[in-house]
Amino acid sequence: GERDRARAAVPDTEELSMRTTRVLLVDDQPLFRGAVAALLARQPGIEVVGEAENGLQAVERANELKPDLVIMDVEMPVLDGVEAVRLIREQVLDVKVIMLTVSETDDHVVRAMMHGAHGYLLKNLRPDQLFDMIVSVMRGETPISPAVAGRLLQHLKETGGSAKGAVVPEEPGQKLTRRELEILRLVAGGRSNKEIGKELSITEGTVKSHVHNALEKLHMTNRIQAAAYIVRQGLGLPDA
Repeated sequence: GERDRARAAVPDTEELSMRTTRVLLVDDQPLFRGAVAALLARQPGIEVVGEAENGLQAVERANELKPDLVIMDVEMPVLDGVEAVRLIREQVLDVKVIMLTVSETDDHVVRAMMHGAHGYLLKNLRPDQLFDMIVSVMRGETPISPAVAGRLLQHLKETGGSAKGAVVPEEPGQKLTRRELEILRLVAGGRSNKEIGKELSITEGTVKSHVHNALEKLHMTNRIQAAAYIVRQGLGLPDA
């Protein structure tokens, strides 16, 4: 049931290392796509099960292949990555999505995260950053950077506080505890689990568990959605 799914959402490291992560790679530049595919092929525990060159193909292939993870460019012809995320998250429920972008302050990134993408990477990334991101996304823990948090605030100001098109409910199913709220405010300010743990004198694991529970109560996928919720509810934000 739902509780089992929640438990499965935070697999432990040992479980992860034994399980192969099936990846769908989406980018309109064959050379870049080929380079990333070659990198991933050398990494144990990761299998590239398919490729696509635009958002429409990505949605079709995600439905057909049911990958664990989609790594997707933001800007593509036919259907961009933002719309593709929205459709994939609606149609293939358990899949995780990482966006590839040239700039983290790009409005597209914030919109993709609001639609339920789990994280993003800059295209000038190093291979180890790609592998680290895959591991953290599959574990259900991806911090948002202060730059993206700032861009989110700007976006919410420009849209009068509405997270247009975001998969964000107005009211949580259950009430957040005071601690969960405190942690979400720090998350929204771009703090990592480690930084929050230090600030509140609690372990990183405790922070992770609070974030997971809060996102579940709010029926949300990622920290950007939680940050949008915090701002919209007038709960304020700490200085990032």
